[in-house]
Amino acid sequence: MNSISFYTGLIEDEIKSLSLPQNPASLYEPVKYMMDLGGKRIRPVMTMLSNEMFGGDMKAAIKPALAIEMFHNFTLVHDDIMDHSAIRRGRPTVHEKWNEETAILSGDVMLVLAYELLSNVSSDKLHAVLELFNESAKKVCEGQQLDMIFENSEVVTIDTYIDMIARKTGALFAGSLKMGAIIAGSSAEDAENMHGFGLNAGIAFQVQDDILDTYGQSGTIGKTIGGDIASNKKTYLAVKAAETAKGAVLDELKSLSSNLSIPRESKISRTISIYNALSIKQQAEEAREKYFNLAMENLDKVNVKEADKQTLKNVAETLINREK
Repeated sequence: MNSISFYTGLIEDEIKSLSLPQNPASLYEPVKYMMDLGGKRIRPVMTMLSNEMFGGDMKAAIKPALAIEMFHNFTLVHDDIMDHSAIRRGRPTVHEKWNEETAILSGDVMLVLAYELLSNVSSDKLHAVLELFNESAKKVCEGQQLDMIFENSEVVTIDTYIDMIARKTGALFAGSLKMGAIIAGSSAEDAENMHGFGLNAGIAFQVQDDILDTYGQSGTIGKTIGGDIASNKKTYLAVKAAETAKGAVLDELKSLSSNLSIPRESKISRTISIYNALSIKQQAEEAREKYFNLAMENLDKVNVKEADKQTLKNVAETLINREK
């Protein structure tokens, strides 16, 4: 199989060759800016690798793969507005560089561009691909809405949190992999196992993202460490800490969340101290490994040669062991 770097380069070339309208510039310049910010391009790479694993035509998969990346970046533009995020991949977010109104509209047109790219799918596969894309997109929106609901929820369980990230993050991983399989003409059973592989890998990916927000290095991950704690965001760590803490420790966690007079750095450092005392990082790492193993079980069921699965296994391992 072709390497991850080969497909990453292919996706980057496709992004650079995108022909966007010039007018109005204030609508399309943010689209180019967002797409040029970089990133792992892991979702479109998954589509390409899945397609190749089943013997598909690379040219048939590249536009749909780019549609996945366009949609993903559309969600990031809107998520950054909702989360009041100032930095994305080490640079100002779209709404910070321009304004919220422009960011909303530019995000909207990115969704339209994603559908334009999907229209390149052959007619015999188009219905199935659109059905999958729409279902994946709805799941992402559902996950984002649940994430916002959780912000004002006093009690969130681990099960409901996992359900949320399965939608918000896992659904697009799953859709990317299943799309590649469909375009290549795989069996329905194999396509579903690729979906399961992506879903569980996506959950593991998000748990690792939660870990990195608290325990990563600011210069490495391209955003401020402890941002989730500072904003009272429900993460795997926060939810697990709330379930694990008792008595005075639980009271302090609640106070740290509700007391607006506590300085940001003090809030972050004290919360991390509680996490450390409760072994929250270790429990999060165990959850990450659990879903990674479930992903591997799904991939093991796929009816192709083991050697052809290795690159995707490497992708999954990279996702959960990454430091940024």
